[in-house]
Amino acid sequence: MRILLAEDEKDLASIIKRRLEDEGYAVDAVNNGDDALVYLQEGSYDAVILDVMMPGKDGFSVLREYREGGGVSPVLFLTARDSIDDRVAGLDTGADDYLIKPFSFKELIARLRAIMRRPRNNSVSSILQVGDLKLDLLSHKAYRSGEEIDLSSKEFSILEYMMRSEGVVLDRESIREHVWSWDYDGESNVVDVYIRFLRKKIDEKYDKKLIHTIRGSGYMIKGN
Repeated sequence: MRILLAEDEKDLASIIKRRLEDEGYAVDAVNNGDDALVYLQEGSYDAVILDVMMPGKDGFSVLREYREGGGVSPVLFLTARDSIDDRVAGLDTGADDYLIKPFSFKELIARLRAIMRRPRNNSVSSILQVGDLKLDLLSHKAYRSGEEIDLSSKEFSILEYMMRSEGVVLDRESIREHVWSWDYDGESNVVDVYIRFLRKKIDEKYDKKLIHTIRGSGYMIKGN
């Protein structure tokens, strides 16, 4: 797997590059937007980590030109700009996800794996599968061992996020940010509540459990 990292803070870029390489990724690193666009236009990447505030072209401009030129690699914005308007602008420009500095490297890896699992075009199957559990993204239906499971919209969204990140530990905050709005201020244990709902529907009837609690870290779905 090859990743392009565009980050103008050289010390941070060096750390991220080294940590990604420790995870087995091949990483090309650049420190400005102009170089980032050249690399994107001339290379092929499984994912892109793109800072917003860089010398030369900013991250929004880089992504806009890349998408307009037909580029389809999944892109994760990594930035200190944390306003809702900035997040919306990034996603509307064509980003797949948006992570705010400072960040957990474990979450960065989880989000990278998640966006790399997403279908990039219509030729890719709309079915996610973990073990004998299938999720149909078009019909919004779930099946285990061929039996349909009735899920609420929130349950479906959480399950989809987890299945896209099979084998990755997802912390509660990461799950909450992917399923609820940015300004959600409800119950702090809402993720735990919905995981219990999912376990009852997905795992209760079966000897093989798919949803696992990783003590002190979060949750993971795994088929093997």
